[in-house]
Amino acid sequence: MLDIRQVFAGYGRLAALKGINLSVQQGEVVFVVGPNGAGKSTLLKTIAGLMSPTSGEIIFQNALINGKAPEQLCRAGLALIPEGRHIFKTLTVEENLAVGAMIRRKSHARDQDLEQVLDTFPVLRDRFKGIAGHLSGGEQQQLAIARAILQRPALLMIDEPSLGLAPLVIDQVYESLRKLNSNGLTLLIVEQSTGRIMELASRIYVFRNGHVVLEGTPDKLSDGEAVEAAYFGFTDEAAA
Repeated sequence: MLDIRQVFAGYGRLAALKGINLSVQQGEVVFVVGPNGAGKSTLLKTIAGLMSPTSGEIIFQNALINGKAPEQLCRAGLALIPEGRHIFKTLTVEENLAVGAMIRRKSHARDQDLEQVLDTFPVLRDRFKGIAGHLSGGEQQQLAIARAILQRPALLMIDEPSLGLAPLVIDQVYESLRKLNSNGLTLLIVEQSTGRIMELASRIYVFRNGHVVLEGTPDKLSDGEAVEAAYFGFTDEAAA
């Protein structure tokens, strides 16, 4: 579904991605983990068209998408939930969800999907007419995910879904992601913490300083020692 081939990207003279190779297959949950400044958020911004790679190829659904505008990529089936959620806090939950469905043309299908989303996130049904800014952090994260789901993406990318949330709330968010994946949604998730990813991940990439320093499946990395060593720079072993 998604292939990143030798992608370089950065901010002026500062290189943030240095020859990244990464792939996501349909139905997978792929995690990118690493410390601050590793290039994780830059990767998602580059895939989503918010930044342009300086070299390399980004292939989505068998098409080269380098240089495509974010709105084109959204219509092609890419959805990004940025770090910090970025919901419209002065609008109601209902209005935020309507924004997510704006690119959809068939109102009947939109209504069906809205009901499914509200079943997946019952708190949003309870707070449907309420102001989004009055939701807790975890509820706002669920709203951001629900809004993106209403775009009917082929691939949903999420930057730091657990950021700033209490452990119990993180468990709830991850359970929602598990349900969405079990219903066929493909996920690419950036996290700084490695604590909860093993049970959900199909594959894991560890980033450091703009490079992939480790890649593997949870069973290959099940003891967590290899991930921790790569995360903190205790190994120079490059990903195969």
